[in-house]
Amino acid sequence: MTATEGPRIIAGVDGSEASVEALRVAATLAEPLGATVEAWACWDVPAGYGVYLAVSIEGFKYAAEQVLQQALTDAFGDERPSRVRPRLVRGKPGHLLIDGSRSALLLVVGRRGHGGFVPGSVSSACVSHAHCPVLVVHTPETATARGAEKQAAADAPQ
Repeated sequence: MTATEGPRIIAGVDGSEASVEALRVAATLAEPLGATVEAWACWDVPAGYGVYLAVSIEGFKYAAEQVLQQALTDAFGDERPSRVRPRLVRGKPGHLLIDGSRSALLLVVGRRGHGGFVPGSVSSACVSHAHCPVLVVHTPETATARGAEKQAAADAPQ
């Protein structure tokens, strides 16, 4: 980060509920920190020769852009904070977010996304290898369900 850039927070966005919540949390933290939020949507061409010929490489980029715009709308409605900037990045999310963390104040990711891999694999990689602090955000429903489970356990007869 250069002196003219100022601090930045990177929020990984894949359209999942957890990533939308991560985007909201990043924006909330950015204000008191005087930071900018970069909402990163990562995209790539899937492995396999025939697939991208049928859809075209631009189709994958377009789909990622649509996911990013929808996530911004889901997170903020029509009133997107001025500190939040969308960014499309081509490549594998885990690698890109870790690399981007080199110049970030904070990396914010959702606990579970739409990656199609082991749930939380991108967030786990970021926690293990990022070059800045990482905040892993749960969906509001996950936190509510966990709170209900704890309350039920506390209310259970001993």
